[in-house]
Amino acid sequence: MNSQGPARKAGTLLLLVMSNLLFCQNVHPLPICPNENCQMSLQELFDRVIMLSRYVYKLSTDMFIEIDKQYAHDHEFIAKAINDCPTSSLATPEDKEQAQQVPPEVLLNLILSLVHSWNDPLFQLITEVDGIHEAPEALISRAKEIEAQNKRLLEGIEKILGQAYPEAKGNAIYSVWSQLPSLQGADEEARDLALYNKIRCLRRDSHKVDNYLKLLRCRIVHNNNC
Repeated sequence: MNSQGPARKAGTLLLLVMSNLLFCQNVHPLPICPNENCQMSLQELFDRVIMLSRYVYKLSTDMFIEIDKQYAHDHEFIAKAINDCPTSSLATPEDKEQAQQVPPEVLLNLILSLVHSWNDPLFQLITEVDGIHEAPEALISRAKEIEAQNKRLLEGIEKILGQAYPEAKGNAIYSVWSQLPSLQGADEEARDLALYNKIRCLRRDSHKVDNYLKLLRCRIVHNNNC
C-alpha cells in the first residue's frame, strides 16, 4: 500500500473538499431545551430528539460515504479494517422485532449507553481529523459538530428517561473502547484503518439510535398506534 501513498493523499484531499460541501448543506436541528427551566411534553421531547438523532446519522453517513469511496477499491485495506467498535461490548437489538421485545425503559437506557459510549471516540476522531495536514477547517468543524450534537442527544435522551421512567434513571451501562490507547504511536496505515473503522461504527450506531428512538416514540407516546 505504500506505493499508493501519493495517490491516496491526492484522493484524501478531494474527499475532504467534497465532505465540506456536504457539511455546508446540513440544517441544524432545534435545541432540545431553549432555556434551563423549559418544560415540554414527552411527544415534543421525542420529536426534537429524533430530529437530532437523524441529523447525527446524516452527518456520520456523509462522512462514511466519502471515506468509503477513498478505500472502496483497496481490497487489502478493507480486509485489514478493524471489526471492533466502541460499543461492541453492548448487546443491542439487531432489528425491529428484537427491539420490540425489550422493555421501553431498558431500551432507553441502552440508547443512553450507546450515545454516552461515543464521548471518548468522538474526541479522538476530532484529534485524528485535526492531524490531517490537508484537512480544511470546515472538515474539522464537521467532526466537532458531531461531537457537540452527540452531547445534545445525550441530554435529550436523559430528559425523556427522566420524564417517562424516572425510576429507571442510572441503569445505563457505559463501555470503554480498548482500541483507544493502542493508537498512540501507530503508523499511518494503522491510523487510517482506525479512522475508517471509527466512522463506520459511528454510522452504524447512529442508525441504531435513530431507529430505536422512532420505535420508542410509537410505543410510549402513541401506545403502538403508529
